[in-house]
Amino acid sequence: MESCLPPISLMVAHRQRLAALRVVCSPPSLNPARARLHPSFTLLSVHRAPDSSRAITRGLSSVYLPLHWKTPRPVPPITNHLPVDSVAHRTIPFTLGLSPMPMINSHLVCPAPALPPQSLMDSTYSALKNRIRERLLEEWASLFPTPGYYLHPPALQPRPFMGLGKFVAGRIHQMRAGKSYLAAHPTWRSPDADTSCPRCGLEPETFEHAILSCPSRQHSRSRLLHGVSDVGPGAPLWSSLPLLKRLATYIGVTSTGFPPTMFPPTTPPSSPPFPLSPPRVPPPVFRVFSLAEV
Repeated sequence: MESCLPPISLMVAHRQRLAALRVVCSPPSLNPARARLHPSFTLLSVHRAPDSSRAITRGLSSVYLPLHWKTPRPVPPITNHLPVDSVAHRTIPFTLGLSPMPMINSHLVCPAPALPPQSLMDSTYSALKNRIRERLLEEWASLFPTPGYYLHPPALQPRPFMGLGKFVAGRIHQMRAGKSYLAAHPTWRSPDADTSCPRCGLEPETFEHAILSCPSRQHSRSRLLHGVSDVGPGAPLWSSLPLLKRLATYIGVTSTGFPPTMFPPTTPPSSPPFPLSPPRVPPPVFRVFSLAEV
């Protein structure tokens, strides 16, 4: 979820729907696939591929069934039809009675027929793309639900905080997902560890506690987190770049969510060390010289 990448099976279906929408909305005089659609498909242009069924269906079995536009496919499905018909049928759930379909790049049609304004067709095409995108999010949430501890809805666009830097963005990703180095977040290494905050010991060290309420970080919070009062899924923090920059500075200054191995704790000695004895100085050695040596 935090990577904003849906499962591959849903992404494949999403790309197929977008490709189908582009086929059915292309000018038939420019896109041969669009001109080969079933004659029941309503066109904004009089152009249609000549003999759109007999020549291209030659060699198919006698039970060939053209798929009528905006009618459900037979059950059980019949595969003896043109592939372009199946492509066009992928857009039926998103048309909602729209007829005819808009035409993209209509300025390339020559001679230009009497068409609706291009701005109107562009907005209609964008609305259809938004419906396909919403379907992807709905399928993602229903077929691949998020765990109970993850409160953020699925998204297809990168989160704004992903531009803060790889290390800080990773800390925010982990803390939002509840899988960070904070004591209250379960990890595969220490599932039964103490969840109390190691800095204050008053509450479990959750994301909200570490950012908003830990007494030991009050001084840094008052200096760096102006305007940040909520870290929930719908908080203004996640859509405001200035607030995200303040959060990133706060995380860096306080080392919130950092791996413990980056800053190993220094354990004070249990008792003061014994005083060192002064070094032993050897006694001086005196030598007696004879008169001959002098």
